[in-house]
Amino acid sequence: MGMTAPSATRPFRFAVQKMGFEDPAELTAFARRVEALGYDELYSYDHFGADDPFAPLMVAALATERLRVGPLVINNEFHHPALLARTAASVDRMIAGRLVLGLGTGYDQAEHDSIGLTLRQPKERVDRFGESLRVLRSLLDDGTCEFNGEHHHVAVTEMESRASQPHIPFLIGGHGQRVVALGARYADIFQFTGLTHGEGGKPGPGGFAIDQVIERSRRLTEVAGDRDDQIERSTLVQLAAVGPDALSSDVAGSRFGLDTDTIDGTPFVLIGSVQQIVDKLERLRQLIGISHVVLRDPDSFAPIVDQLRGR
Repeated sequence: MGMTAPSATRPFRFAVQKMGFEDPAELTAFARRVEALGYDELYSYDHFGADDPFAPLMVAALATERLRVGPLVINNEFHHPALLARTAASVDRMIAGRLVLGLGTGYDQAEHDSIGLTLRQPKERVDRFGESLRVLRSLLDDGTCEFNGEHHHVAVTEMESRASQPHIPFLIGGHGQRVVALGARYADIFQFTGLTHGEGGKPGPGGFAIDQVIERSRRLTEVAGDRDDQIERSTLVQLAAVGPDALSSDVAGSRFGLDTDTIDGTPFVLIGSVQQIVDKLERLRQLIGISHVVLRDPDSFAPIVDQLRGR
């Protein structure tokens, strides 16, 4: 396996994706604990039936001093890019420039059916995603956009709502080759997910094997060209278990229907002792440049954050 990491090694950063935002007081306490434990970011998600992806993040940001926040990730099929740009700019201004805008194509058929919204076929969905990224970047960076595409027609000479940041960072997540190519062009953070989608869009671990992630990493480097060192590489961890009672690779493999070699190599499952996980993350950074790690259990993972953050 050849080296595919960018030439510049980035320090480790860690983030949390929170599931559930029912109680503002609980969210306030959670966000403060996440910040105190050394995490850099707190993320929500964008699924119909769950909370709005932005509103809870404003509570979290205003309850903390430095924590950056964002949706992980916006379902592009739900949003018009000009209206999304307005929302992102407004939120960023209200939270003093701490927004990270996570973006993805969307995938769940039943979710779209429940609100009578057509879920486009994959090719058309990615085409529309590319157009949306172009419109978003132009509006958020420059406040203007003149664009006529297959899916979007935008003529904005001046967007009144402007962000605090001159450049809101985009986190683009996905596994497909065309999404990787879009990440190479537009992402500030590219998140490898390893998720492939079956009938109805159901996600599965079809891209967990390290060889597949290496191949995507090479693709990102090739398409990005001179931008490659500007892109932070991320993993969305689907299973983390730390300590002497952590799951074995056999048990974890049975959960995903994968063999132990795949579990041991993949960046999407981090199990074992603190030192074992530290060693694995350092290997992954050397191999494919992953330095940004998003997980869902901040407390159990705190010893790894304490050892690696900023190093």
